[in-house]
Amino acid sequence: MLKNCLSKPYHTKLWRAIYEFNLIEPGDAILIGLSGGKDSMFLVYALSLLRSYSSIPFTVEAVTVDIGFPGPFDIDKLKAACDAMGVPHHLVSTKIAQVIEERRDKANPCAVCSYFRRAAMNRFASENGFSKVALAHHEDDAMETFLMSILYSGKLCTLPWKTYLTRTGITVIRPMMYLSEKDVIKAVKRAGIEAIPTCCPYSGQTTRARVKRLLLELTRENKMVRANLMASMRDGDDVELWPSIGRHNRQDLC
Repeated sequence: MLKNCLSKPYHTKLWRAIYEFNLIEPGDAILIGLSGGKDSMFLVYALSLLRSYSSIPFTVEAVTVDIGFPGPFDIDKLKAACDAMGVPHHLVSTKIAQVIEERRDKANPCAVCSYFRRAAMNRFASENGFSKVALAHHEDDAMETFLMSILYSGKLCTLPWKTYLTRTGITVIRPMMYLSEKDVIKAVKRAGIEAIPTCCPYSGQTTRARVKRLLLELTRENKMVRANLMASMRDGDDVELWPSIGRHNRQDLC
């Protein structure tokens, strides 16, 4: 078991999310989606620590969905890391890479990958008695999703803290969204956790990567950008939007 290298602010933010959104309940069997990247590695580490002293009894295991891309992926190293944290690890093999290649000219490869990867993970969780699936999205992911939904989908939405999936009976939780990406990087370094490099050929070339760079540039110009985005993602009385366009109005615009 790795030693507890998380300072009090980390524990505070994680527990704040858990209690504020009722993310973990007594008796929960939680399955963590583990890609091997720094974010999911941190989530395994963090939940394994919280479990060790929590007054809420819950169990934690991890699953890695093998997309099927060619290239080196050190699954043994991933299993060893989970063993060191006292977390059982599972591997689900898929042919998602083949589906991505077949639809590459018609659909966003990341959207296709995300959809099928989540489906494989949720199905595994449902078939193996897990009540919840934990995903390692942090504050930056939430803000990027918020901007992407506005700029590319014309919608006003971001990542939910908790979602119940009626088809599988699984609840998806995101306990890390009060932590920034910088917080995660510092914690992983301090704990000596080593991420597993991705073999995805689309890494760094996605729409999300472009929005991430835009957000970084805006934040350098104005330090309030992040705080303002976080505030705008909260539901409240200060929301001012145009009224929806009625059917007759839509026809007039054509």
